[in-house]
Amino acid sequence: MFASYYDRMKEQITIDDLSKLDIRIGTIIEAESIPESDKLLKLLIDIGTEKRQILAGIKKIIENPQDLIGKQIPLLVNLKPREMFGFMSEGMILAASNDEGKPVLITPQTNVPSGSLVK
Repeated sequence: MFASYYDRMKEQITIDDLSKLDIRIGTIIEAESIPESDKLLKLLIDIGTEKRQILAGIKKIIENPQDLIGKQIPLLVNLKPREMFGFMSEGMILAASNDEGKPVLITPQTNVPSGSLVK
């Protein structure tokens, strides 16, 4: 199992590389569809010290974007901003894939303060 996992890795990283990632828990406060995209939702996420706009490729698994409001999710906050469909995305949510390869939102088992560091 381990060999096949490492065989698929693009590049191994060190503990020092991992420490560069700033992953925080954010609370979704707004969510809406981007009509021009069949994949992206625009999320406004409270990360404690500020609010960030994140574009997330989860549109196909979310029937009603409003159902996301109040959910907590981990996100990478020190990713360089990127423009897509005329909107800036200021980070990236973290999700997993289910057996069919579809994204599944990762949420903490218990609510934690927005901006909490993921370790």
